[in-house]
Amino acid sequence: MRMLYQMLGIEGAETVIERASHELSLRLNRCEDLWQRGDMCDLRKCARSMIAIAEQAGMTKFASVAHDVTAAADQRDLVALSATLSRLHRVGESSLRAAGQMRRPMA
Repeated sequence: MRMLYQMLGIEGAETVIERASHELSLRLNRCEDLWQRGDMCDLRKCARSMIAIAEQAGMTKFASVAHDVTAAADQRDLVALSATLSRLHRVGESSLRAAGQMRRPMA
């Protein structure tokens, strides 16, 4: 996230992070709904769509776990998918919370 602040300035970086956080939060909830409905195709698409958004906002761990969810869905491994979705939720919530608290870059 620090690179965003360096590249875009305070206002630009905060705008990108705020928009990305909002979209990622919506998609996290959507993934959970799709999992509950058993819609693996759309679940994979939803997880895949989070990768670029998380990367853009500097949330590399979030992006990595979203990639793992996509891979588990591709393999149709329901046990791995369940585990990686749980991890995505934990990492996602943590990343979104940290983004909300990071108002200004650290010196």
